[in-house]
Amino acid sequence: MKKVLLVLMVVFAVSCKNEPKKEIKEEKIAAVKKESFPEELGKVFEAHGGIKAWKNAAVLTFTKGEEVHTIDLHARKNVINSPKYAVGFNGKEVWLDEVQEGAFKGNPSFYHNLFFYFYAMPFVLSDDGISYKKIAPLTFDGVVYPGYKMSFKANVGSSPDDNYKLYYNPKTYQMEWLAYTATFSTKKPSDKFNVIKYGKWNNVNGLVLPSEIAWYKTDETGIPTEPARPATEFTFASISNKELAASFFEKPIK
Repeated sequence: MKKVLLVLMVVFAVSCKNEPKKEIKEEKIAAVKKESFPEELGKVFEAHGGIKAWKNAAVLTFTKGEEVHTIDLHARKNVINSPKYAVGFNGKEVWLDEVQEGAFKGNPSFYHNLFFYFYAMPFVLSDDGISYKKIAPLTFDGVVYPGYKMSFKANVGSSPDDNYKLYYNPKTYQMEWLAYTATFSTKKPSDKFNVIKYGKWNNVNGLVLPSEIAWYKTDETGIPTEPARPATEFTFASISNKELAASFFEKPIK
């Protein structure tokens, strides 16, 4: 009887000893699968501060003109505050609060996270549900920029038919161009790409994010030619690792 008990105790001890190893192994495999982007894009993310630092960040804030944009990077809730209006997404619905009716020009559902996506490049292109494809490089002023095309899997985001093309500097691996389609209004795939030049950067708590971006005109082949309008500037950027209260992203009660 004592021998039987001894054998059972040994089996139980071995099982308990082995179980954590199995869980750790599965967690590592899951982490690898989650970040399954191409190696070259991994270098682009590293040139901008790294995926680990991006995922450890909780709240991003930046200013565009009179607008202060605040984003919960994990839940992707956001608020845009300005003297005349506020636009936000509380995780369930988009809301608009105006000082005077008609103060906000545009579509809140389209605008509430528009500049977050442009500002948080290239990191938003590491989100789940994105497919990657290497494409022909972009040549501008004698520099050849390697590129990748990103597309969303079905039912991912509010505009799953949008496509992005990221082009990076072959020496520094920093992102320098973004081409994108806009399908929010039509809900149909498009072959027309808008082009943005990323040339000036700012180190924000270890993450390299743009201080300005410029839309460019393109020729008949889609190659950028010259700025289409003055650059959009971003200022007073900050990143925090502390979460904000859920109430921060709710529509103000009057």
